[in-house]
Amino acid sequence: MSDAFHTPPSVDPRLLEVLVCPVTRGKLTYDRERQELVSKGAKLAFPIRDGVPIMLPEEARALD
Repeated sequence: MSDAFHTPPSVDPRLLEVLVCPVTRGKLTYDRERQELVSKGAKLAFPIRDGVPIMLPEEARALD
């Protein structure tokens, strides 16, 4: 679970198996260091906040 500083636990691998990119419906990869789900097809990185993936295109970071 989380500690006194409310550090989120890592993302559940089962969740990563069922989530897809909301733009392309393609596969996502997990960037543990940046706490993002990356869609190479859409060139977007979706943030994970407090352990919850934010799958809104307007909240995603554009990849170069």
